[in-house]
Amino acid sequence: MNTTNVPFLDLVAQQDEIADEVLPVWQRQFASAGFVGGPEVDAFEREYAEYIGVGHVIGVSNGTDALELAYRAAGVGPGDEVIMPANTFIATAEAASRIGAVPVFIDVDDEYLLMDPDAVEAAITLRTRAIVPVHLFGQTAPVEQIAPIAEKNDLVLIEDAAQSQGASSAAGRAGSLGRFAATSFYPGKNLGAAGDAGAVMTDDSGAAALIRNLAAHGSSVKYVHDNIGMNARLDAVQATVLRAKLRRLDTWNAARRAAAARYGELLADVDGVRTPSVRPGNKDVWHLYVVRVAERDRVMAELSAAGIGVGIHYPTIVPLTEAYASLGYRPGQFPVAEAAAGCILSLPMFPHLTQEQQIEVATCLTRLTRVRRK
Repeated sequence: MNTTNVPFLDLVAQQDEIADEVLPVWQRQFASAGFVGGPEVDAFEREYAEYIGVGHVIGVSNGTDALELAYRAAGVGPGDEVIMPANTFIATAEAASRIGAVPVFIDVDDEYLLMDPDAVEAAITLRTRAIVPVHLFGQTAPVEQIAPIAEKNDLVLIEDAAQSQGASSAAGRAGSLGRFAATSFYPGKNLGAAGDAGAVMTDDSGAAALIRNLAAHGSSVKYVHDNIGMNARLDAVQATVLRAKLRRLDTWNAARRAAAARYGELLADVDGVRTPSVRPGNKDVWHLYVVRVAERDRVMAELSAAGIGVGIHYPTIVPLTEAYASLGYRPGQFPVAEAAAGCILSLPMFPHLTQEQQIEVATCLTRLTRVRRK
């Protein structure tokens, strides 16, 4: 029986906050039937480019397509190897596989669960074409250590920035640190649409033009097709939502940071809970607040039964999923990522999370992690 009700994510509160801005624009769009491209898409691309600090933002249909387009613009093709962390969402690998490239998975560091620069260097072969640091859970991967490795080996650095809108490191803002970056605006992201959406970021004007071409069936002029492309355009309805949320992103991210600090205080003395750390120089935007606990599955089930929304990001590392069985990876090859997958637990985290809700979460989690089943 539920004792409380704390959602894992509250998207309704976000939509309520922007409704007065979005609905009139949607009415005009429906009246004009201007659904694909147009001024709202153009404006969002300009505004997000200015926010991130890049020359070009190309709005696309979703984050997976954004990754594929970034890979293709980087010259990644069949047989090329792309180095990425083992504990990412499958889209990082899937987008490479769709163009015939080979994902090469590496382990992460134990403190932050981010790409391990030493493991990057060891994974490079003559077939390596790109390195893809993933800005996981809302904080920036150690790009300042990875970028010199990429440069030394003439490799393309492509950021997976799907969980890091607004995050930064000493090197700059996430999404502006590689030759390319790809992001998702899936509704649950820090900057989320009202459906699927994504973007590719780059300072390379020629590559930006190519990405636009590829995302529109390989066409820059209607019915003139220069490349075999895909249908990956951002629609105006989503751009309208993204513009309204972008204006609030820094405020919402500040609320997430305050919530993360509060969790840190509430859980500081709980022996059974390992709270997350922030890399020196990073400004984390806390897309997720991920703790590590023993007996995770039991704790998760009992939190859910108590009405507290929780999640796992991710319960199985990508190289050990059935989809990538053909690559021949075996348990034990990624000790840090594998160990984390068995104990990580994502707690409720969203801008409108209240102090009272966090106290409920922390109180219940504290009680459950001190219980041991015989």
